Amino acid sequence: MNNLAISFRIAALALLLCVGVVRAVETPEPPQVDIIKTETGDIKLTFIGHGTLMLEYSGKVIHIDPYGRLADYTKLPKADLILLTHEHGDHLDPKALATVRTDKTTVILTQLCAEKITGGIIMKNGDTKTLDGLKIEAVPAYNIVHKRDNGQPYHPKGHGNGYILTLGKTRLYVAGDTENTPEMKALQKIDIAFLPMNLPYTMTPEMVADAAVAFKPRILYPYHYGQTDPKRLTALLADQKDIEVRIRKMQ
Repeated sequence: MNNLAISFRIAALALLLCVGVVRAVETPEPPQVDIIKTETGDIKLTFIGHGTLMLEYSGKVIHIDPYGRLADYTKLPKADLILLTHEHGDHLDPKALATVRTDKTTVILTQLCAEKITGGIIMKNGDTKTLDGLKIEAVPAYNIVHKRDNGQPYHPKGHGNGYILTLGKTRLYVAGDTENTPEMKALQKIDIAFLPMNLPYTMTPEMVADAAVAFKPRILYPYHYGQTDPKRLTALLADQKDIEVRIRKMQ
């Protein structure tokens, strides 16, 4: 084999290796998953990222704020229930929604979301509905402190919902984009809570800790936390032995 042929083979091998490396880098890691054991069956939590979650319980699949930049929704289970917390583009993604929605899917949304998505059931702050034996409560989600340059809150009161799902005997709260509001701090008997920590739009770790101490969820997941260091929250709640803080990849 002459030198030219050898050089060609080496170059071809290098190219194949390079392509392999690029593909490996571009392949997203599978999302983290937790299984919560309960008296009425397992709750499977899939941490897709940002403010986006998937829950599975008692044969039902629940998508919360599906967002196509975070996952290939063609590879995820179709939804029995979809919860939309508010109208911002990283929470209301029509394409991702359409991918997991079927003609049997129930969509729970806010009034502003309903202006962009048809066929959903509107829940206002404070509403409670029971669908297919699943109790859903809409909790106000809004800013008190953090505001835009024009003085308007990033999330005005009345625009967004958090949701409490009662799964058997387990109450799971997904707060949406909000601060530590009086309504949040007045919650009771929350087993699992997802609280946002994405500055400047939602809460500081101190705000999350303040809310957690008030309503004492058994398991607390900071989520939608952007560049905020979640270890700060762990330190703030270190002496709260009844609250287990779990950190997952939910930037």
